[in-house]
Amino acid sequence: HSVGAGLCAAGMIAIVPGYISRSVAGSYDNEGIAIFCMLFTYYLWIKSVKTGNIYWSALCAVAYFYMVSSWGGYVFLINMIPLHVLVLMICGRFSHRVYVAYCTVYTLGTLLSMQISFVGFQPVQTSEHMLALGVFGLCQIYAFVEYLRANMTPEYFNILFKSLVIIISSIIAVGLGVLTLSGKVAPWTGRFYSLLDPSYAKNNIPIIASVSEHQPTSWSSFYFDLQILTFLFPAGLYYCFSKLTDHNIFIILYGVFAVYFAGVMVRLMLVLAPVMCILSGIAVSSSLSTYMKYLDGSGSQTKAASKQGKGRQDTNSTQQREGTAYLFVVLMTFFLVTYTTHCIWVTSEAYSSPSIVLSARSHDGGRIIFDDFREAYWWLRENTPEDAKVMSWWDYGYQITAMANRTVIVDNNTWNNTHISRVGQAMASTEDKAYEIMRELDVDYVLVIFGGLTGYSSDDINKFLWMVRIGGSTPEGEHIKEKDYYTPSGEFRVDGEGSSTLLNCLMYKMCYYRFGQVYTETGKPPGYDRVRNVVIGNKDFELDVLEEAYTSEHWIVRIYKVKDLPNRGTR
Repeated sequence: HSVGAGLCAAGMIAIVPGYISRSVAGSYDNEGIAIFCMLFTYYLWIKSVKTGNIYWSALCAVAYFYMVSSWGGYVFLINMIPLHVLVLMICGRFSHRVYVAYCTVYTLGTLLSMQISFVGFQPVQTSEHMLALGVFGLCQIYAFVEYLRANMTPEYFNILFKSLVIIISSIIAVGLGVLTLSGKVAPWTGRFYSLLDPSYAKNNIPIIASVSEHQPTSWSSFYFDLQILTFLFPAGLYYCFSKLTDHNIFIILYGVFAVYFAGVMVRLMLVLAPVMCILSGIAVSSSLSTYMKYLDGSGSQTKAASKQGKGRQDTNSTQQREGTAYLFVVLMTFFLVTYTTHCIWVTSEAYSSPSIVLSARSHDGGRIIFDDFREAYWWLRENTPEDAKVMSWWDYGYQITAMANRTVIVDNNTWNNTHISRVGQAMASTEDKAYEIMRELDVDYVLVIFGGLTGYSSDDINKFLWMVRIGGSTPEGEHIKEKDYYTPSGEFRVDGEGSSTLLNCLMYKMCYYRFGQVYTETGKPPGYDRVRNVVIGNKDFELDVLEEAYTSEHWIVRIYKVKDLPNRGTR
């Protein structure tokens, strides 16, 4: 218990970019509420373990219910708490307090979470929740064994204990095997597998691997989002290990597992940021407390030493300690000031701009605003029928639904892999085959994002290979092979040396329609793509099944209307 550590941690988490990126100050999402719910649940859990009070345990269960209702990442929470109980058992720290706390939290929390429609019976049917259920059963067995130990002689107890271990282990193993094989217990989801094996999603589920938030985190991202917290984190772990308590063990577990998961998936930096602040707050508070005592009352110590006549040696050693303490306090103050400055800069530059309004710097340092997304969505809203259906890649689904108020074929809810694969097949196919898919999906308009004119690199051409992979991941798309979109030397090129399959697919034609007549850069021929830094290979073509409906000012958003061609055979 340290007020100073809590104050330091609160100050750090208030401005840490890793959390602000998903909060109201950044890109507001469910996680902005969920992280508060998670920390509140953890706080009440530690309170429950300390006191063994059913009141605090019941409050913890209610906080867990709030967490479940706000974010699907509650699975991390319901695995961390039983893991903490399991480690306490292994360390010989399991007590009646922990038993009361966990049993109350698990039973109440599970019953409450099952009231939420999208959760249902998952807490007792899916593999992600089996650790919590297993530890709950283990708690009952442990308590029963302790009861037997207290009421039996050691000889009889040892015989009974060995028999119980063999019987119960066999029953659990056989039961889990039967339930899993019969489908009563669902296997782990792809997202969960990708956390345990980072290469799993890339090899088996391209829809998960295609999301930028699911990519492994680079070292630069750790520093960008956490700055000095990256270096204070090990020091905080050291102070927790130096004074092991039940709650310190929980902080250590949370910190270690959060670092691993954040390294596997950049999105989980959000989960790591709070514990980084907590452990850094412990490190700053503990180290400052150690050195500040040499500055408090140092004058009286020097006077006492001179009065007692201990000589110049004691005075010199005192002055050295004071000098070291002053230096450390100044350095720590400097680091905290740079942390504050870094957080303000990152928040203002990276996390404070709306995601639909792009900005860039001109040659003279002035800021250029690209408002193409909002303009295009407004055009869709005002110039298309209310029941029009828009096909685009899933990245823009929620934006189109919210800002253009139009129905989309796929959106950011990536659970429907079949529909997203079908859209990928349409984008990767020739016009004739794509038209059949668009008619099947009842598409009225197609929207693509193109950055070749402005240099916007997050466009659909750069995402195209993921469309190919996802499109070819289902039985309907078996004819789509990624290798067909590469050159014979294995390169992905959009210039004259590019694959003929690529140069004639629907996505290529929608992005580069009329682009071959446009001059984009001084000294370059028309059709020069400023993202790929090449002149496009297929300039002179017309669209057969689509007609251009709208192109934004900077060509970032292009919208096409699907032609009504009921009888293709007469053409």
